[in-house]
Amino acid sequence: MAANRTSVAAFPPVSAEGTALGRSSRGPQSSGMPLDVDALETSFDLVAARGDDLVDIFYARLFAAAPAVRPLFARTDLRRQKAMLLATLVLLRKSLRDLHAIVPKLRSLGARHVGYGAEASHYPVVGAVLLASMAEVAGDAWRPEYERAWAAAFEVVAEAMLEGAAAAQTDLAA
Repeated sequence: MAANRTSVAAFPPVSAEGTALGRSSRGPQSSGMPLDVDALETSFDLVAARGDDLVDIFYARLFAAAPAVRPLFARTDLRRQKAMLLATLVLLRKSLRDLHAIVPKLRSLGARHVGYGAEASHYPVVGAVLLASMAEVAGDAWRPEYERAWAAAFEVVAEAMLEGAAAAQTDLAA
């Protein structure tokens, strides 16, 4: 690994039990369906030391899987974008045991993505590409329970972001 590559290791321990969020008229709430926080933490820690590789692989896979999204990045400093994605993943990792605390940030992120041209149909592709990228970086250490845990966590993240996007679109239409 090159000396200037980013490592996202050494996360502080967190305490409360993580739960998936469900949709209601008031937005994401605890549905009582627990996320597999241990699997999420363990699997993220597998790829953390190769954070730059993870985001490089992610964007290469994203542009291969969904070439139509590439123009959304035409005026974007991709290096900066990769750093922001990595920072968001680190925030998610740190917040797994209290996802409610980051819901406002996720909604805001979703609202901003409306301005970038992101659509609801992009979210499942991004989720699948992220999981495949994590599995590639983790290699033989990646396990089916990690895939399931991240799929559930990404659903929670996407739901909050889509709620923010919907609110932004409503504001734009008003």
